[in-house]
Amino acid sequence: MFNHPGHKTILCIDDDDGMLCYQRALLERRGYKVLTAASARQGLQMAAVCAVAAVIVDYHMPEMNGHEVATEIKRLRPQVPIVMVSSDEEIPEPALHVVDALVSKNEQPSRLLPVIARICGENPFGFKETRSTA
Repeated sequence: MFNHPGHKTILCIDDDDGMLCYQRALLERRGYKVLTAASARQGLQMAAVCAVAAVIVDYHMPEMNGHEVATEIKRLRPQVPIVMVSSDEEIPEPALHVVDALVSKNEQPSRLLPVIARICGENPFGFKETRSTA
């Protein structure tokens, strides 16, 4: 049986409503509480005032890219792990140094939950640890 994550809260930041709905459904089915932000600015405001176990941020957004958002969140809350998601083949090296993990949008169905569990310090039954290479 799945070990529930103890209702940890995950903040998802993406300008694509469809992606936010997908991430919310995926995470809530596994027992996480989910906050969503449809813009970088809204995500930064939520990260500043809400207690979150982790942040998932899209790389491509109109106001600020995911690197800029991750940098600001780490400045505000350095202990909060950040997962960047992107459909790009490659992400600039400086962005990779700010985030704790990178998940391709194409691999989200199989990789997002194990990565979130790992960075939140959990080891859910059935999830194998996989190291990502950028």
